[in-house]
Amino acid sequence: MTSDAPTCYNRLRVIRTDRGVSRRELADSVGVHYQTIGYIERAEYSPSLDLALRIARHFDLPVEAIFSLHPFPPIGTEHGASRSA
Repeated sequence: MTSDAPTCYNRLRVIRTDRGVSRRELADSVGVHYQTIGYIERAEYSPSLDLALRIARHFDLPVEAIFSLHPFPPIGTEHGASRSA
């Protein structure tokens, strides 16, 4: 059986490790099991809107900075980062 639901892409692992937050710390902060964070990071599970918003609030970021329906460009290539001064 295939799902018609769109893929939910995320940068959770990149943001979490950049901020020095363990899976367990994030899970405790947002009220889920630490394995759930791993499932989300590996795109094996798409979070509910409620959970996505709690994760975004934990990092003080807009939800769109962490989750997207489209693949994220490689880090450093967005917002004109590749343009020369």
